[in-house]
Amino acid sequence: MSEERNIQTAKDGYAAFSRGDMAGILAQLDENIEWIAPEVPGMTAGGKKHGHEGVLDFFHAVNECWEFQAFEPREFIAKGDVLVVEGYYRAKARKTGLVAESHWVMIWRFRNGKCAHFQEYTDTAALAKALTGQASAA
Repeated sequence: MSEERNIQTAKDGYAAFSRGDMAGILAQLDENIEWIAPEVPGMTAGGKKHGHEGVLDFFHAVNECWEFQAFEPREFIAKGDVLVVEGYYRAKARKTGLVAESHWVMIWRFRNGKCAHFQEYTDTAALAKALTGQASAA
């Protein structure tokens, strides 16, 4: 697949997320995707998830924890079948009402035009503080 197509696939996935369209997200993902999200105290979404079922579990846990106020993919850097996306989000923890904001990096690895491996890097301390109401231990 072309780098431009991979960028568009990610943009389509992010747009689906913004609409709450799970089918639209899954359409961009290989059925055997490996999905890796940071582990954060107070949130069950972190760790490795596999396949569409694992991704659905991830987004279910995210929705239980967060009300997003901003989600902004900002820069797309593609090389071959790897895409790095830099962005920003701000979200309110449903349990505490505290707001977390962070810049993030998400790496998409493509196979046959769909994302086969996804990994997110973000400020886990900021997320944990909002979820638990306490600063995380360093």
